Amino acid sequence: MITETLASFVADTPAVAIPAGTAHMLRLSMLDWVACGMAGRDEPVACITRDMALSEGGAAQAHVFGSATAMPARAAALVNGATSHALDYDDTHFAHIGHPSVAVFPAALAVAEAEGLDGAALQVAALIGIETSIRVGVWLGRDHYQTGFHQTGTAGAFGAAAACARLLGFDAAQTMATLGLVATRASGLKSQFGTMGKPYNAGLAATNGVEAAALVQRGFVPNPLALEVAQGFGPTHAGQAQATALDGLGDSWLFDTISHKFHACCHGLHATLEALATINRPAPDEIARIDITTHPRWMTVCNQPDPSTGLGAKFSYRMVTAMALSGHSTAALDSYSDALCANPALVALREKVSVTASETLTETQAALGITLTNGQTVSAQHDLNAPITLDDREARLLSKAEALIGADRTRALWQAIKTPVAARDVGQLLGP
Repeated sequence: MITETLASFVADTPAVAIPAGTAHMLRLSMLDWVACGMAGRDEPVACITRDMALSEGGAAQAHVFGSATAMPARAAALVNGATSHALDYDDTHFAHIGHPSVAVFPAALAVAEAEGLDGAALQVAALIGIETSIRVGVWLGRDHYQTGFHQTGTAGAFGAAAACARLLGFDAAQTMATLGLVATRASGLKSQFGTMGKPYNAGLAATNGVEAAALVQRGFVPNPLALEVAQGFGPTHAGQAQATALDGLGDSWLFDTISHKFHACCHGLHATLEALATINRPAPDEIARIDITTHPRWMTVCNQPDPSTGLGAKFSYRMVTAMALSGHSTAALDSYSDALCANPALVALREKVSVTASETLTETQAALGITLTNGQTVSAQHDLNAPITLDDREARLLSKAEALIGADRTRALWQAIKTPVAARDVGQLLGP
């Protein structure tokens, strides 16, 4: 049974069994998560959820991005999940096409703060939670995603619940109960992509995990197998019950292949943008046609042909290609604006972009061809799974964080993560 196996992994995996490289990658993802959350604190979805939570008051258990006032753990998880995904600049795992950090870290930090735990325990629990979310996502399979469910909100809720169970010291039976209970809460729809509803899905995952664990801690008795039994989450949500999803669990870490964003848009667009970065950029008036080939999976995710908003632009091959070829930085947050989407020159250039799908490419690959007005062609391709060393990744993520939140805050944050300091001290770094 998948739930029993996952519960044993969550409850019984010793911290010393975590490879050093995996632990370092977790710290890098934590740095990236906090930086994205800090930078997103003034986004509309962040302001709305934070204002709602602050207006309700409650126990001062955990901190949120953009406020010095602590709030109940469930509320903090909701706000921080939505806020950290507001810019859509956080990490992705392509094994199930989900954003693990924004679902799991907010839940783990909220509980760790509320329980007065140290940073080392927080990081171990977050890693185990993220690994759980990825494994559940793989078990659910691509049909779940293609049907319209957002894995960040669905599989992410199981990861958040697992992290909370670990932090609360649950045994395997209590962890099974937590996973079973969150099955009736896990939710998130792809129809929200391009709106504030997408980052809200991350907040839902985080708060659902906190709530499920808090209820089990108080003696709540659910069906512990609600993820997998008949009429459970998997069977009712187009789950495929992939038999190999738990292969190597505890010995190998799927988390190691997490992909970090270096462009402030949907990760499905990044292979195209990385390919564009390898060519000598022609002037827009020299371009007759641009052909992009991608995996079919992305056609319903990030192929908005004519976005009118900055948020919609983050889900548009045509728009980001026009931006990149016109010299607008796709890494800069302020590049994605309603005004840019209406810019006549960019609109004219994006009309030259054609996007097609091919099963010959993987989900991490893209190929492009640019036909010039003189008849010449330029071609390029990229695979996001191309190796990158931990040192290079750290350098790029530190540079990204500095661009988002400044060098001083980045240094303080990275030191607090590497040390690591108490969860409450990390929480206090999120404020204004």
